[in-house]
Amino acid sequence: MLNSPAFGQADLTNCERELIHLAGSIQPHGALLVLREADLVVEQASENCADVIGIALDRVLGRPLRVLGGDIEREVRRLAANLGGEARVALSCELAGEARRPEEPMGSSRRVEGTVHRHPAGGLILELEPIGRRPGAAEVVDYERQALLDHIATAVQGLGEASNVGALADAVVRVFRDLTGYDRVMVYRFDPDGHGEIIAEARHPRLDTLLGHHYPASDIPQRARELYVRNRVRVLVDVHYAPVPLVPRLHPGSGAELDMSMCYLRSMSPLHIQYLKNMGVNATLVVSLVLDGQLWGLVACHHDSPRNLRYPVRAACELLAEIVATRLAAIENYAHAHVAIQVQRLERRMIEATSTEGDWRMALFRNPRLLLQPLAATGAVLCYDGEFLTAGEAPSTPELRALVAWIDLQGGDECVSVSSIGRAERSLEALTPTASGILAIRLSASRPDYLIWLRKEQLRSVTWAGDPTKPVVRDDPMELSPRRSFAAWSEIVRGTAMPWSSAELLLARSIGAALVDIIVQVNAVRLLIAEHQLARLRAAVQDSREPVLIADSSGELIFANDDFARLVGPDARPLPPDPRARLRRLDDLASLFTDPGTARAHLGRLRQHRQTWRAELALAHPQRGTVPVGLRAEVVPGRDGDLLGYILVLGDLTERKRTAAALEHLEKALNQASESARSMLAGRWAGAGVTGDALGAREGEDLIGAILSNASVAAMDIAEGAIGPSIARLLAELEASTQRATALYAQIRSFRLRDSDAA
Repeated sequence: MLNSPAFGQADLTNCERELIHLAGSIQPHGALLVLREADLVVEQASENCADVIGIALDRVLGRPLRVLGGDIEREVRRLAANLGGEARVALSCELAGEARRPEEPMGSSRRVEGTVHRHPAGGLILELEPIGRRPGAAEVVDYERQALLDHIATAVQGLGEASNVGALADAVVRVFRDLTGYDRVMVYRFDPDGHGEIIAEARHPRLDTLLGHHYPASDIPQRARELYVRNRVRVLVDVHYAPVPLVPRLHPGSGAELDMSMCYLRSMSPLHIQYLKNMGVNATLVVSLVLDGQLWGLVACHHDSPRNLRYPVRAACELLAEIVATRLAAIENYAHAHVAIQVQRLERRMIEATSTEGDWRMALFRNPRLLLQPLAATGAVLCYDGEFLTAGEAPSTPELRALVAWIDLQGGDECVSVSSIGRAERSLEALTPTASGILAIRLSASRPDYLIWLRKEQLRSVTWAGDPTKPVVRDDPMELSPRRSFAAWSEIVRGTAMPWSSAELLLARSIGAALVDIIVQVNAVRLLIAEHQLARLRAAVQDSREPVLIADSSGELIFANDDFARLVGPDARPLPPDPRARLRRLDDLASLFTDPGTARAHLGRLRQHRQTWRAELALAHPQRGTVPVGLRAEVVPGRDGDLLGYILVLGDLTERKRTAAALEHLEKALNQASESARSMLAGRWAGAGVTGDALGAREGEDLIGAILSNASVAAMDIAEGAIGPSIARLLAELEASTQRATALYAQIRSFRLRDSDAA
């Protein structure tokens, strides 16, 4: 197992494993205290206590928190009572007594703000920053309360109007630059390989653009990416800062390094600091954009001089990142809804062609443009039952057989995609000119049947910000230079096709699912028509991913696949002539449902009127209890007009119901959040004995309304694009994100951003 270098001991060969969360030091603009939770005794503290909180380090260590005076002990106890998980909560309080600067008069107090969170191993971590600019300190971005709320309201409206990722990214950089004033603000998006690209930028005119630049994945080590998901706002105030060590370095009780993963003040890796110095950057703000639990990208802000943000402004940045995440989810899932429409159209065309021509394969390839264009493919191949049909540009049949054999070896996922077949399998490198990019969908669980889209090699000119190989200059980590020069250079990426996007992968899966459904239906009809092909066609239907039941013209049940048994329970599977058969005729199916009478009536009308029908019913499953299902019953006529039989296809609607329940729960949560927000705004100042803030309350209602409206629109877009079992999870994540946004908003309103706010 490879060793992980300690913080500050990594070089460019092992920086991926550097223990950056065990920094053991902080940036000097704040102070950090580690408290024993039971009695709030200070067990560790940053060395700069005297400068930040006005009391010497030796007067802090081993002493209870109340030595700082003021109301800090009361506030920490109050907040600690409600801490959960990794949650950080904000505090703003007064320090008094010994906690004053020498130049301050006796009896004066010092205002501080910061956060408190629980350490994974126990204890509390308290981070404090003084309010008000000190001599020689960095410039601090600060707002009066109403001005900050106005910024947020304008930003939410602008972000909510974006209809695609490009427009949203452009809105993000404008919003964040207006709010924070950094010289350069960029949206940095990750590709499937972890490389980054700057897709939007707002900058001071004196700076050269970085828009369109690519950065290798190694620029942001995996540990750093994990921390970006957990700790979503990071501020570097001054790249030339001197790290302030924790005293003692190891925890007195455990003897372990302090896990600083969730600390705002944590020191940054010397390699990252050197990286920024080489760019000529003096201060940074990085805000994570997290979608579906994964790091989608970053909002990266650079400044030419030291710069800090008040906590409420940081909270506003995090709130806006949540708004961006919900909008991204809505945009992507709205695109998924359009994918579903395209699939439905393709399915209709194939069904019509199959009914008139009897061969779905020819129907699929009659108009190649309809198959190639939606996925921007240059070729397509259907491998079915050992035969090949092609469209567009495709390799020879022997090459295709080798390709299918390789695809079949990949196993696991029903979808296989690569952008460089030559890099994935050297023996297939000859396919690169016509089939560098491969996207294959499995059509059978037991045979090598695939629908494959191809993309030919495309030369891409990629602009990198420096050499992605990051050559080692010296062995001393402090002498290493991740970027000695940031002049852009171009790397010609040969042997690759344009990567398949997530939307294209979804479309391919959806087309494959529709195709499998059509194959099942066609094969079921053939099963009734051609008894001598029964064994072969039975295997095809058996391998389908839908529960299928077949009855002859008299209503006698003659076939049920394994998925049918899995759905209704194994006891219901045996059919005639098995003596254990519980189900013999269509009417017997009524006993499977919680409402046998309704099911029996439906089945009776099917037999009597011979009309196709669909219904939603509830199965009485022996292990799972009540299971909602969709039932589609097809009447199969023969060529001479006589009835051949019936095909019943069942579908488990559990996930759809969960999605509907999640959407209903989300709507209730949004309504509750709206009512709570209005109550908070109406009574916000009453407890403090302050009146006359009706205008602020109304404006606050407008802002909360915009946040909740954004979440509601995102929920509708997600629900409209409901494909797959992840929709309920997306809605739950949207609910949690909205709750975080409203909580951050409440924190922002609770701050006295300037002394004048109390007036």
